[in-house]
Amino acid sequence: MNISHNTGKKGIRMNNTTEHTLSKVPEVTVIFWIMKIAATTLGETGGDAVSMSMNLGYLVGTAIFSAIFLVAVAAQIKAKGFHPFLYWSTIIATTTVGTTLADYADRSLGIGYAGGFSLLFILLMASLATWYRSLGTVSVDSISSPRAEMFYWVTIMFSQTLGTALGDWTADTAGLGYEGGAMVFSALLALIVAAYYWTNISRTLLFWAAFIITRPLGAVVGDFLDKPLSAGGLALSRYSASAVLLASILSCILIFRQRAAKQCH
Repeated sequence: MNISHNTGKKGIRMNNTTEHTLSKVPEVTVIFWIMKIAATTLGETGGDAVSMSMNLGYLVGTAIFSAIFLVAVAAQIKAKGFHPFLYWSTIIATTTVGTTLADYADRSLGIGYAGGFSLLFILLMASLATWYRSLGTVSVDSISSPRAEMFYWVTIMFSQTLGTALGDWTADTAGLGYEGGAMVFSALLALIVAAYYWTNISRTLLFWAAFIITRPLGAVVGDFLDKPLSAGGLALSRYSASAVLLASILSCILIFRQRAAKQCH
């Protein structure tokens, strides 16, 4: 609204004040990232619990978690506002389906970690490109319509799946192991944080870079918790590890009040 088309204090106040509406995604804070890492770790242990501990296999596990993911996304899009429990349930759904889907692509389809990573990277970039071409931005601050939300959740699902493949590739094929992989991805996250505070790199780019990197970090940490001692893990129960991680996420939701992100218009 142009000031020249308004008279009086009311018109000036309307022009000088940015209008804000609330989003259905949370404000990005330190707690957000802590919960994101916990959720991605839970996705690894929970996905492995269904596909491996229950002996259901990657395909059946993917089918189960895909159904949960679709229901959660539909509920999230239908919701009128931000609901922490619903939002984080949907995030967890993306991490679990990402785990079993990546394992199915890498192992059952026989394309290997490199092939799975390459395929998923292409799908992720295609999702972001389509989103940007359709709406002109991929910023989380712009999520104000069902169409934008759909792009958001599809992109997240691809990023979670890609992160699983990248974590497995780093720990197994690259020979870094779970501890080595965790150190590499932690260092990459530290670089992203440094770029956020000390450079002018696009905040949207840094957000998606951090969002993607937290997934392989969670993948290698999850594998470190539940893989056998002979494979370099701690051999913890997948069920108990998943329960502890879920309890920590629920505690964060209850203890730390999360606010919906603001959208500027």
